[in-house]
Amino acid sequence: MNLFRADRLERPAFMLYSAAVAAARAPVLYEALGAPDTLDGRFDLIGLHVALLIHRLRRLPSPGPRLAQAVFDAMFSDMDISLREIGVGDLSVGKRVRAMWEAFHGRAAAYEAPFTTHDAPALAAALARNVWRGAAVPQLAEGDAAAALARLALAQCDALAEQPIDALAAGRVRFLDAATLLA
Repeated sequence: MNLFRADRLERPAFMLYSAAVAAARAPVLYEALGAPDTLDGRFDLIGLHVALLIHRLRRLPSPGPRLAQAVFDAMFSDMDISLREIGVGDLSVGKRVRAMWEAFHGRAAAYEAPFTTHDAPALAAALARNVWRGAAVPQLAEGDAAAALARLALAQCDALAEQPIDALAAGRVRFLDAATLLA
């Protein structure tokens, strides 16, 4: 093993993570669904999209599971950098990242079974707890925002299931357009 060689999955993992972040920043999620446009709200939507990606990658042959870990690592490397950029002191960055890591793991665990079984009501309940954190979930013409976000997430799950390992391993992923799905 060459200790000086960069992990060949690092770059594709950052590309996949960046695509998940872009999907999580879709304005319609905040405007039409009323997801909180706060640090916590953005973290939760990024976490949802990364959890979807990791869910897909862990079910693929090699290098899928290693790539899933690399995406996770990319996410928390970015969280560390982001906290430092917004002025969180060096001594508390580690504690904050650890808390975010634990929160992500809890959320990903709560989403795993609904992703696998396509249980929209269970996923909506988990999203209501995590994204809106006890606040009233906005009501829409056809149900509430948590149910709409669950339907969107399950559509993303299906779309990711169609994407081959070779594209994902090269850092190419396609998330569906949230505005189109919610229209």
